[in-house]
Amino acid sequence: MGVSLTKSFDFTGDPLRLLGLFADEPYPFLLDSSQFDSRRGRYSFVGFDPFEVFKGRGRDALALLKQRFLNYREEGSIAPTPLPSGIVGYLGYDYGLSQEKIRLRAKEDLGLPDCCFGFYDCILTVDHLRRKLHITSCGFPEKGQSLRQKRAEERLRYVLKKLSSLEKTPPLSSRTCPKIHRGEKGGVHRYPFAGTPAAPFHLFSNFSRDEYLGAVRKALCCIEAGDIYQVNLSQRFDLNFPSSPFDSLQAYKILRELSPSSFGGYWKGDDFCLLSSSPERFLHLENGIVQTRPMKGTRPRGGNSAEDQRLREEIERSPKDRAELLMITDLERNDLGRVCAYGSVRVKEMRTVEEYQYVFQATSSIEGTLRKEKDCFDLIQACFPGGSVTGCPKIRAMEIIEELEPVRRGPYTGSMGYISFSGDMDLNILIRTLLCTGSGIHFQVGGGIVADSTPEGEYEETLVKARAMQACLEQMRNYAQTDHLARR
Repeated sequence: MGVSLTKSFDFTGDPLRLLGLFADEPYPFLLDSSQFDSRRGRYSFVGFDPFEVFKGRGRDALALLKQRFLNYREEGSIAPTPLPSGIVGYLGYDYGLSQEKIRLRAKEDLGLPDCCFGFYDCILTVDHLRRKLHITSCGFPEKGQSLRQKRAEERLRYVLKKLSSLEKTPPLSSRTCPKIHRGEKGGVHRYPFAGTPAAPFHLFSNFSRDEYLGAVRKALCCIEAGDIYQVNLSQRFDLNFPSSPFDSLQAYKILRELSPSSFGGYWKGDDFCLLSSSPERFLHLENGIVQTRPMKGTRPRGGNSAEDQRLREEIERSPKDRAELLMITDLERNDLGRVCAYGSVRVKEMRTVEEYQYVFQATSSIEGTLRKEKDCFDLIQACFPGGSVTGCPKIRAMEIIEELEPVRRGPYTGSMGYISFSGDMDLNILIRTLLCTGSGIHFQVGGGIVADSTPEGEYEETLVKARAMQACLEQMRNYAQTDHLARR
């Protein structure tokens, strides 16, 4: 019999303030629905100080994670939230290269694990729909009933004590949204910030404009030759602003204000941090029902309501964008069909245009029923990485990405989220994400290349997707300068 202690309160506050209480603890996280939607953004989760951390690289990483996970698997536990306890972290895109035995060509320069998850026994859950805060504590890693009960009570008391100081904790300061700097035709290769004379810093892409256009042309040649129907090509931006003086919590606050989403998150490891404003759900599993929501087709938001409406209608009517999403929807149906009951996989929404701060995004929704002999790890293995960030057919598209992109992707276009010890899970696609490491700050943006793509248009699409990241870094530059002056 399991142990699950719960305390519940009325709550209308910001989950980011809860994260602030535990930001100095080991491996703090926030799985954040900053754009509330009752169907896919109902909950936000906060956790800290996992009792175990798994790090893995290579083809066996997911299997080894599953072995560790099964030590704590609890069937049929009753809790007021989808995540009373479980594992939280990320599975990087590069794991998919190992899984599919893709020949490695790109430079691996980040040195991060392919798979990194913390095992969390105590979780704070904000239910945005019912305006409740639930604190759950299960007593792991203790095994005996009395020892689990004792640990669960101790952890719960610790959280309640921290919460008692919430009213005394000032909220993080807000910043105004800056204007977006645009280079020639909106392009950015070397993005200058005005930093202090003692510490200038610049944003660099791993492609020049001409190099990216050339890579798109090569991808189009592969499509013309019948190798693939579609491939997702990305470029990475690097900022030589070291993470040690970088306030990652403040950066995440700015990012979620600029680009609120239903599948965002903050996850801090030993020496790196992921700040995500992802709008895309990769895999959701609850009570045997699976959902995936691929995104394909992007337009910028307009400067006024008339322009906004024109751009929305443009993406709704675009044959290219429609075909692009249709191909990926079909790919995802096939992936789910590997592990779902025969005849259960169906398209619930063929094409919905969603509005975000900087872009319009076309999305579909596919559901199925997981076969009884399969679990969440089988589901991940069948579908990873998401087709919307690879292309179609998936394996050949991944080979072409490895040939055309100069550096390995790392966490980008992998997944971040949770797997509850009950076996349910919710994972995003790691797009619109800042990666903070000891060497600097990195983010990556990409787009799907199809037969009627134009190199210039695809390059522009990556820059549209980069705007929220650029705006966030500009604000952080201002924040760092202000903080520097305040300390003098």
